[in-house]
Amino acid sequence: MDVELRHLRAFVALCEEANYTRAAARLNLSQPALTRTIQQLERLLECRLIERSSRSFALTDEGSDLLNRARRVVADVDAISADLRRRATVEIGFSWLLPDEWFAETRTRFEALGGRISLRRVDDPLAALDERAIDIAIYRTDNGLPRHLRSRSIATERRVLAVSAGSPLAEAVGLSWSDLAHEPLVVNTISGTTTAASWDPPDHERAVITCTNFDEWIELVAADRGIGVVPELARVRAPHPGVVYRDVPDAPPSRVRLAWRSEPPRAVRRFLEVA
Repeated sequence: MDVELRHLRAFVALCEEANYTRAAARLNLSQPALTRTIQQLERLLECRLIERSSRSFALTDEGSDLLNRARRVVADVDAISADLRRRATVEIGFSWLLPDEWFAETRTRFEALGGRISLRRVDDPLAALDERAIDIAIYRTDNGLPRHLRSRSIATERRVLAVSAGSPLAEAVGLSWSDLAHEPLVVNTISGTTTAASWDPPDHERAVITCTNFDEWIELVAADRGIGVVPELARVRAPHPGVVYRDVPDAPPSRVRLAWRSEPPRAVRRFLEVA
């Protein structure tokens, strides 16, 4: 068996406290466990580190030499660990269209602390989070989360109507939310923001065409299979020659949320603090 970092930490704590009881409390150890650790260290080094005959706590010459070196080793390891933790990469998954202003500000603040962000485009961010493929999910659905995941709302977004360029609605004026309640609806069941239940009361006879990602959704809208409703950001970030985006002033806003696993690692906690 070799000398381990735990041996050196225990020895440094004991020397600094000059008392087994206080050192054990500082290390969250029992006093017998600390005593065994120090004795094990002495056996591994084949020398006595602490004077046994002194009435007060005292080190041997070898103990004094080890203390100086052990402090440097522990300090170096702690500094390296702290630096690497600060530079840890947080994997963020999103399905489509990052909230631009929020993300730019959050990334700047997080990287100023030494952290790094890696973005991953996934069809289902919540599933990827649950499978530990990412650290944080950005999502817009109203899906309930399992108990081992946590979430936080970070923004609200205006919603706009998306219709085929050939649809009569592409030229309609004065549209209201209720005007759209009975139109055939294209729904992205995995990452979309709008379903038939988004209208109150919902039309149970309404035609609903489903898909599982944004690319399928926009092509179905372009093909005039139904209308779609998405965050306003899509108007700038996801133009399509076959799709027209229209304002609906009284459309309810959608929410952008973050989700993460319970008891996240330190880098994720630091990201959440600045996010």
